[in-house]
Amino acid sequence: MWPALAQAQQPTLPTIGFMSGRSPDDSRHLIAAFHQGLGQAGFVEGKNVAVEYRWALGHYDRLPTMAADLVKRRVAVLVALGGDPSGLAAKQATSTIPIVFGLGGDPVKSGLVESLSRPGANATGYTLLTADLEPKRLGMLHDLVPNAGVIGVLVNPKFPPAAIQIPTLEKAAQTIAQRLFVSRASNDTELDASLASLLEQRINALLVMSDPYFDTRRDRIIAFAAQNKLPAIYQFREYAVDGGLISYGPNITDAYRHAGTYVGQILNGAKPADLPVFQPTKYEFVINLKTAKSLGLAIPSGLISFADEVIE
Repeated sequence: MWPALAQAQQPTLPTIGFMSGRSPDDSRHLIAAFHQGLGQAGFVEGKNVAVEYRWALGHYDRLPTMAADLVKRRVAVLVALGGDPSGLAAKQATSTIPIVFGLGGDPVKSGLVESLSRPGANATGYTLLTADLEPKRLGMLHDLVPNAGVIGVLVNPKFPPAAIQIPTLEKAAQTIAQRLFVSRASNDTELDASLASLLEQRINALLVMSDPYFDTRRDRIIAFAAQNKLPAIYQFREYAVDGGLISYGPNITDAYRHAGTYVGQILNGAKPADLPVFQPTKYEFVINLKTAKSLGLAIPSGLISFADEVIE
């Protein structure tokens, strides 16, 4: 009876509910960064805090059920990373449990917070604003392949910022007289069909719009571009590291670390309403020269000098 009594007297650890629209396989380094942030606030999983993970694997329709389940378990903090659908599902599930979200779009327009500096209510977190960078990415790809007759665009219509991404990109394309072919995919069946349609349109380059679902299928998309000799641009450094040609966007690893710090501060008594929404101050431009060589593509020296990282 003594071991049972001792076990019963052990204090229950506060539990973090962690939900993501991504997958654990493509998020290992991000989870490590999240735990670094937690550690900076004095929390270590299994020692003085517990974490329950839920992964949607790119299937956004699973997120509301995940959020409801974690709320039912009365987690101390609900962490909703891996894109806008995760944060929105968390916000709909609870108005009392503290939420730390991670978005690519605008949390004010989506109704998650009252303002970036004073979030109000029970939610704060970070916004990468990566969905706003599509025109910049298009310009970079156009500079790299100026004679591209058609640039293919891969977009997920079920990603909330897509409603803004598409018209903004089309307007930017008109400015530089660049023809686009927009192909849509929100699941694996649609992705296969979408990639096939891009080939049918004889595209000369590819822009993959920011979206967590595409992040979970990163290897598949990079392989498609390589097999078909397509110069392509992506949102995160991870794409270029894994063989993509170029990427331009915020450092998502830093954002996850910051989210971990915020969770730790909330566990220590801080209120989400008083923690300003974190925004990136720098965007990384990464070039994979090995991939460029395999495509037979010469990268202009001006672009190379502008790059934050060049992968040889």
